[in-house]
Amino acid sequence: MRLVKQFGTVAVIAFVGRLVLGAVGGSWVLTLALGLATAALALLGYAWVVRRTEHREATEVGRPGAWSAVVRGLGIGALMFVAVIGSIALTGGYTIEGWGSVGVAAALAGVTAAAAVTEELLFRGIVFRILEERTGTVVALLLTSVLFGAMHLANPKATIWGAVAIAVEAGGMLGAAYVATRTLWLPIGIHFGWNFAAAGIFGTVVSGNVTPQGLLLGATSGPALLSGGAFGPEGSLFAVLAGVLLTAGFLRLAHRRGRLVPMRRRASQSASTVTV
Repeated sequence: MRLVKQFGTVAVIAFVGRLVLGAVGGSWVLTLALGLATAALALLGYAWVVRRTEHREATEVGRPGAWSAVVRGLGIGALMFVAVIGSIALTGGYTIEGWGSVGVAAALAGVTAAAAVTEELLFRGIVFRILEERTGTVVALLLTSVLFGAMHLANPKATIWGAVAIAVEAGGMLGAAYVATRTLWLPIGIHFGWNFAAAGIFGTVVSGNVTPQGLLLGATSGPALLSGGAFGPEGSLFAVLAGVLLTAGFLRLAHRRGRLVPMRRRASQSASTVTV
């Protein structure tokens, strides 16, 4: 029941935020402001519904260390994308065709903030966290990764391979980042850093979504397995490799910190086998 209440609360905020963002038209100031407002409202709504349903403070979105964790995440996500797009460019699959717009980039920052925060709250903060309590870290990570990848099949230029790539490189990596830190700030920062670098800076497609290009007008070409094709760089083998490496690194860190939850055993045997 708490999963339904928590998921429903954040999902409604995300849905309304998306509708409002779609209605503001070409105003980058309004888009940026409303995107940030949606992210803030989702965080407040999450903290409120967790207090109501679990009778505790939502420490995973607590203030201590939040800013530094988000900044680290931004750096990791952005550097990851730079490494991927650089690899694609070296194989001839990415070129810069001109300059874009600062205003468009600012608007994309607002949209990206709303998406990164709401998706991390839904998938890592709610679904993964509650599943992990019942199944352990590994099973919860596998299940939510598949779910996260499948969600992207609804995107305009989605492909089966793109969904698989998202499940491996993003679902696993972002879940592992949460496990290693036990806060949502690092995965939120990584999610934002990757998506904003993709669309807001390098002007590429994000997860099959056709978005306005930001600071640069970029174009991808060549074999889809290398460039990502119509799905964007996330569908590239370079992105999958980078995601797998980071996932392994975060899980290793989580293991060292003792933050992996073991697989839950089935309930105790029936009384007839326990008593004589």
